[in-house]
Amino acid sequence: MSERVSFAHLQSRSLIALGGEDWRSFLQGLITQDVETLREGEARFGALLTPQGRLLYDLFVVANGDGAWLDVEAEHRAAIILRLSMYRLRAKVTIAADETPVSILFADDGVPAKPAEGHWVADPRLPALGWRGYGVAAPAGAAVAGEAEREAQKLRLGVPGPADWGSDRTYPIEANFDLLNGIDFKKGCFVGQETTSRMKRRGTIKNRMLPLRFEGPPPAAGAEVLAGELRAGVVTSAVDGGGIGLMRLDRIEGAELTVDGRAARVEVPGWMAEVVTEPAT
Repeated sequence: MSERVSFAHLQSRSLIALGGEDWRSFLQGLITQDVETLREGEARFGALLTPQGRLLYDLFVVANGDGAWLDVEAEHRAAIILRLSMYRLRAKVTIAADETPVSILFADDGVPAKPAEGHWVADPRLPALGWRGYGVAAPAGAAVAGEAEREAQKLRLGVPGPADWGSDRTYPIEANFDLLNGIDFKKGCFVGQETTSRMKRRGTIKNRMLPLRFEGPPPAAGAEVLAGELRAGVVTSAVDGGGIGLMRLDRIEGAELTVDGRAARVEVPGWMAEVVTEPAT
């Protein structure tokens, strides 16, 4: 195992177990991701949307024997179970909380080797996000870390999370789900598909979540990012020196940005380079 590999239990995540002969067709008609082709040893990243196409909850679908785990935000697990149960109707599917712990293995630089033992799956968003583990212990040689270190790594990579998109306020494309393998545009219908497909087809993507860099303490979530006197975006989450903002793409190129009166800049990560131009500095 390479150096600087970290292992962290994700207390913010928990599992829902799906079973029954109809679990695939049931889930296929609800979420943004294809599960019909999901196989053992794989995970898919996706979301459950409102009928109007806004993000409700992110999730990872993890193959688990004859069923699957849904890896979700712990604080929303009960609400997700309730919503899934509302859609179940006559489908032969079981839905239950599962207390298997969720963990992550990641490196400061590069991708760690997959551990030989335990239930590990590659994070389907980006290889650099490492491996998600279920019911596993820290592999030999890995440093035990906290979730804050994992969040710092995601920030370095420019990957937003639930704190950035909240619930029922953001479209999945604005949160870059289309660039992070979170939407299958070739699958059949799912809840919120019409709006999502129309945004992609028409190219009407005016806002995206982008990494922000600034000096000093973090501004509050909701702080405006200004391009001169014009509103260029809003901070969705931040730590000392950096954060994520939902930014207007037409107002950042070549602009001098500020937040809370301090100079700020947008950094476009490599995985977004094909769709977002790096702002001039």
